[in-house]
Amino acid sequence: MSGTEVVAASLAAVTALLAPARPAVAERVLLAHRDPEGYVRLHADELEDRGIDEPVPELLRIALVDALHAHGLLAEFDWKEHPEEIRAQLSLLDSAPSADPWALLEDGDTRLHTYDFLEVCGRRYRDVGAALAVIDLESDCYPVVCLRAARTGELIASAAGAGIAVHVLGS
Repeated sequence: MSGTEVVAASLAAVTALLAPARPAVAERVLLAHRDPEGYVRLHADELEDRGIDEPVPELLRIALVDALHAHGLLAEFDWKEHPEEIRAQLSLLDSAPSADPWALLEDGDTRLHTYDFLEVCGRRYRDVGAALAVIDLESDCYPVVCLRAARTGELIASAAGAGIAVHVLGS
Protein backbone atom coordinates (compact mmCIF):
# COMPACT_ATOMS: atom_id res chain seq x y z
CA MET A 1 0.00 0.00 0.00
CA SER A 2 1.19 3.51 -0.77
CA GLY A 3 1.42 6.16 1.94
CA THR A 4 -1.73 7.81 0.66
CA GLU A 5 -3.62 4.51 0.81
CA VAL A 6 -2.37 3.86 4.36
CA VAL A 7 -3.62 7.27 5.49
CA ALA A 8 -7.00 6.73 3.77
CA ALA A 9 -7.37 3.28 5.37
CA SER A 10 -6.40 4.69 8.77
CA LEU A 11 -8.92 7.53 8.45
CA ALA A 12 -11.61 5.04 7.46
CA ALA A 13 -10.78 2.93 10.53
CA VAL A 14 -10.90 5.97 12.85
CA THR A 15 -14.25 7.11 11.51
CA ALA A 16 -15.63 3.57 11.69
CA LEU A 17 -14.72 3.50 15.39
CA LEU A 18 -15.98 6.95 16.28
CA ALA A 19 -18.93 7.27 13.88
CA PRO A 20 -19.96 3.73 12.92
CA ALA A 21 -23.44 4.59 11.68
CA ARG A 22 -22.55 7.91 10.09
CA PRO A 23 -20.87 7.47 6.69
CA ALA A 24 -20.98 11.26 6.14
CA VAL A 25 -18.21 11.61 8.75
CA ALA A 26 -15.89 9.33 6.77
CA GLU A 27 -16.83 11.01 3.49
CA ARG A 28 -15.97 14.44 4.87
CA VAL A 29 -12.65 13.38 6.38
CA LEU A 30 -11.63 11.43 3.29
CA LEU A 31 -12.42 14.47 1.12
CA ALA A 32 -9.95 16.49 3.19
CA HIS A 33 -7.38 13.77 2.49
CA ARG A 34 -8.09 13.30 -1.24
CA ASP A 35 -8.77 16.93 -2.17
CA PRO A 36 -7.58 19.41 0.49
CA GLU A 37 -8.22 22.43 -1.73
CA GLY A 38 -11.75 21.23 -2.50
CA TYR A 39 -12.36 20.59 1.18
CA VAL A 40 -11.26 24.11 2.09
CA ARG A 41 -13.52 25.60 -0.61
CA LEU A 42 -16.51 23.49 0.46
CA HIS A 43 -16.09 24.25 4.18
CA ALA A 44 -14.74 27.81 3.88
CA ASP A 45 -17.25 29.36 6.29
CA GLU A 46 -16.56 26.84 9.02
CA LEU A 47 -12.79 26.94 8.51
CA GLU A 48 -12.80 30.73 8.59
CA ASP A 49 -13.68 30.47 12.31
CA ARG A 50 -10.39 28.62 12.75
CA GLY A 51 -8.46 31.17 10.67
CA ILE A 52 -7.95 28.73 7.79
CA ASP A 53 -8.33 29.77 4.17
CA GLU A 54 -6.02 27.26 2.49
CA PRO A 55 -4.91 23.68 3.16
CA VAL A 56 -2.76 23.39 6.28
CA PRO A 57 -0.81 20.40 7.65
CA GLU A 58 -3.39 19.80 10.40
CA LEU A 59 -6.36 19.80 7.97
CA LEU A 60 -7.12 16.09 8.47
CA ARG A 61 -7.34 16.53 12.25
CA ILE A 62 -9.53 19.59 11.86
CA ALA A 63 -11.77 17.83 9.33
CA LEU A 64 -12.14 14.88 11.73
CA VAL A 65 -12.95 17.14 14.68
CA ASP A 66 -15.43 19.24 12.70
CA ALA A 67 -17.16 16.20 11.16
CA LEU A 68 -17.54 14.45 14.52
CA HIS A 69 -18.76 17.64 16.16
CA ALA A 70 -21.35 18.20 13.42
CA HIS A 71 -22.76 14.73 14.14
CA GLY A 72 -22.91 15.08 17.94
CA LEU A 73 -19.95 12.78 18.52
CA LEU A 74 -17.36 15.27 19.81
CA ALA A 75 -17.31 18.08 22.34
CA GLU A 76 -14.63 20.75 22.08
CA PHE A 77 -13.53 22.47 25.27
CA ASP A 78 -11.51 25.59 25.84
CA TRP A 79 -8.52 25.33 28.19
CA LYS A 80 -10.48 27.26 30.83
CA GLU A 81 -13.89 25.57 30.51
CA HIS A 82 -16.02 25.29 33.63
CA PRO A 83 -16.48 21.68 34.85
CA GLU A 84 -20.28 21.95 34.78
CA GLU A 85 -20.14 22.97 31.11
CA ILE A 86 -17.84 20.01 30.39
CA ARG A 87 -20.21 17.69 32.17
CA ALA A 88 -23.21 19.08 30.27
CA GLN A 89 -21.55 18.78 26.86
CA LEU A 90 -20.21 15.27 27.47
CA SER A 91 -23.62 14.03 28.57
CA LEU A 92 -25.09 15.25 25.24
CA LEU A 93 -22.72 13.21 23.08
CA ASP A 94 -24.51 10.55 21.03
CA SER A 95 -21.70 8.19 22.00
CA ALA A 96 -22.04 8.77 25.77
CA PRO A 97 -22.39 5.58 27.83
CA SER A 98 -25.81 4.51 29.03
CA ALA A 99 -24.44 4.07 32.58
CA ASP A 100 -24.04 7.37 34.41
CA PRO A 101 -20.33 8.13 35.03
CA TRP A 102 -21.27 11.37 36.80
CA ALA A 103 -22.54 9.49 39.83
CA LEU A 104 -18.91 8.55 40.45
CA LEU A 105 -17.59 12.12 40.70
CA GLU A 106 -16.45 13.39 44.06
CA ASP A 107 -17.15 16.85 45.48
CA GLY A 108 -13.65 18.24 44.85
CA ASP A 109 -13.60 17.08 41.23
CA THR A 110 -15.64 20.02 39.98
CA ARG A 111 -13.09 22.54 41.28
CA LEU A 112 -10.32 21.30 38.99
CA HIS A 113 -8.88 23.04 35.93
CA THR A 114 -10.17 21.86 32.55
CA TYR A 115 -7.52 19.26 31.70
CA ASP A 116 -7.42 17.86 35.22
CA PHE A 117 -11.20 17.61 35.26
CA LEU A 118 -11.16 15.85 31.89
CA GLU A 119 -8.64 13.35 33.30
CA VAL A 120 -10.99 12.64 36.23
CA CYS A 121 -13.88 12.28 33.78
CA GLY A 122 -11.81 9.83 31.77
CA ARG A 123 -11.25 7.67 34.86
CA ARG A 124 -14.95 7.77 35.72
CA TYR A 125 -15.94 6.84 32.19
CA ARG A 126 -13.54 3.87 32.32
CA ASP A 127 -15.33 2.70 35.46
CA VAL A 128 -18.47 2.22 33.33
CA GLY A 129 -16.66 0.64 30.35
CA ALA A 130 -16.31 3.79 28.24
CA ALA A 131 -13.35 6.02 27.45
CA LEU A 132 -12.75 9.66 26.66
CA ALA A 133 -10.03 10.62 24.22
CA VAL A 134 -8.64 13.94 23.02
CA ILE A 135 -7.79 14.48 19.36
CA ASP A 136 -4.66 16.61 19.51
CA LEU A 137 -5.02 19.81 17.47
CA GLU A 138 -1.84 21.24 18.99
CA SER A 139 -3.82 24.18 20.33
CA ASP A 140 -5.34 25.35 23.60
CA CYS A 141 -8.55 23.38 23.17
CA TYR A 142 -9.54 19.79 23.89
CA PRO A 143 -11.67 18.05 21.25
CA VAL A 144 -13.06 15.06 23.20
CA VAL A 145 -14.69 11.89 21.88
CA CYS A 146 -16.27 8.98 23.70
CA LEU A 147 -15.95 5.32 22.75
CA ARG A 148 -15.90 1.87 24.30
CA ALA A 149 -12.84 1.51 26.52
CA ALA A 150 -11.90 -1.78 24.88
CA ARG A 151 -11.39 0.03 21.54
CA THR A 152 -8.94 2.75 22.65
CA GLY A 153 -5.83 0.90 21.51
CA GLU A 154 -7.37 0.44 18.09
CA LEU A 155 -8.26 4.15 17.94
CA ILE A 156 -4.74 5.25 18.87
CA ALA A 157 -3.12 2.93 16.32
CA SER A 158 -5.52 3.86 13.51
CA ALA A 159 -5.20 7.58 14.21
CA ALA A 160 -1.40 7.30 14.24
CA GLY A 161 -1.55 5.74 10.78
CA ALA A 162 -3.18 8.97 9.59
CA GLY A 163 -0.71 11.18 11.47
CA ILE A 164 -3.27 12.12 14.12
CA ALA A 165 -2.28 12.04 17.78
CA VAL A 166 -4.96 10.85 20.21
CA HIS A 167 -4.60 10.82 23.98
CA VAL A 168 -6.87 8.71 26.16
CA LEU A 169 -7.97 10.61 29.25
CA GLY A 170 -7.65 9.07 32.68
CA SER A 171 -5.42 6.23 31.58
